[in-house]
Amino acid sequence: MKAIVYEHSGASDVLSLTDRPVPEPGPGEVRVKVAFSGVNPTDWKSRTNAQPGAGAAQVPNQDGSGVVDAVGPGVDAARVGERVWIWEAAWQRADGTAQEYVVLPARQAVPLPEHASLELGASLGIPAMTAHRALTLAEGGPTRLAPGALAGRTVLVAGGAGAVGNAAIQLARWAGATVLTTVSSPQKARLAEAAGAHHVVDYRAQDAAAVIRALAPEGVDLVVEVAPTANVALDLAVLAPNGTVAFYADGSGPEVTIPVRDSMFRNLRWLGILVYTIPDAAKLAAVAAISDAVAADALRGGEQAGLPWHHYPLARTADAHDAVQAGTVGKVLIDL
Repeated sequence: MKAIVYEHSGASDVLSLTDRPVPEPGPGEVRVKVAFSGVNPTDWKSRTNAQPGAGAAQVPNQDGSGVVDAVGPGVDAARVGERVWIWEAAWQRADGTAQEYVVLPARQAVPLPEHASLELGASLGIPAMTAHRALTLAEGGPTRLAPGALAGRTVLVAGGAGAVGNAAIQLARWAGATVLTTVSSPQKARLAEAAGAHHVVDYRAQDAAAVIRALAPEGVDLVVEVAPTANVALDLAVLAPNGTVAFYADGSGPEVTIPVRDSMFRNLRWLGILVYTIPDAAKLAAVAAISDAVAADALRGGEQAGLPWHHYPLARTADAHDAVQAGTVGKVLIDL
């Protein structure tokens, strides 16, 4: 089979196309014939910063989709032929989804409904699980999203045109929240509207704090935050008492200064998220809720849902990584 590997960390030119034996599933595992490999920022960051073990070859990319074509001992043989989406394929493992076949624990290959495309399946994983975790961190909030779970809540999604932002908008709408989002251009505004945001604020063209306060006079209960360093002042201006900021990226800077007394008096919470290290129960709750939302057609992909797909062949995985690093709007997929 064809696979992309790297043997040492570095720029995208460390990635190479190679031939490898088709792997066999072990106990509790399935083998998936990969259709699409999804690329996330953590994929290029891991490639850049994390050195594979001595003599080891790492296959990149956590997310993907495809069809189960073999199962190991202890796994129901009826799963063969099942369409699935994949999560955390490469977390603490050498085998990500940038290869024609991948073997992984059975629970990390999740059934995908027939009406859901395999492109959508490869777009779930890290972005949707991150969004789910963020949306379940508000004071008194649910541990698992479902219809009505966020009824009466007001959620602000920073960067509604991003992959996590898109998933957060759709999941929050499905769970009954009032959803506001910020974007930086008219093009991104159209994508956020397509995702289902009730209100879209272009922070470059509008006074974001004033507009959000007018839309949510009592403040927002939860901010799903992609840029905490850049947005701390805005978040403080719009948070309701007992509000929560759930942040999941550091692209706006490695440190953020939080005003102690203001946070104390208003009982504000600032919580970081790295989906790989959240509690296992939270991962499984996210997987279950995402599956429910996909089944209900409440979590969709493609430009009509605010998440354009950008396709690359396997041999151009380096270009796909570079596209994500450059901030391509939408979801980058590798076709296998």
